[in-house]
Amino acid sequence: MTQGPDPEEQARVMQARTAAIVVAATMVLWIGANFAGRELGLPVRFVFLFDFAALAAFFWALVVGFRLWRSRQAKE
Repeated sequence: MTQGPDPEEQARVMQARTAAIVVAATMVLWIGANFAGRELGLPVRFVFLFDFAALAAFFWALVVGFRLWRSRQAKE
């Protein structure tokens, strides 16, 4: 009989997928926010707020990716 997929591996795949979605969505929203900020003439402090929010999302995805890499290294 064949066993089902490893639950730990499924959890890692879901985390990796979530991190990828966060990176993609952050890029789209960041570009859109910069475009909207320029078109609407928003003050620079609001544009920096968008930049810092994007940096936070990218940092989160980097940490998740590093943790996934470390967990795969420990498994092997």
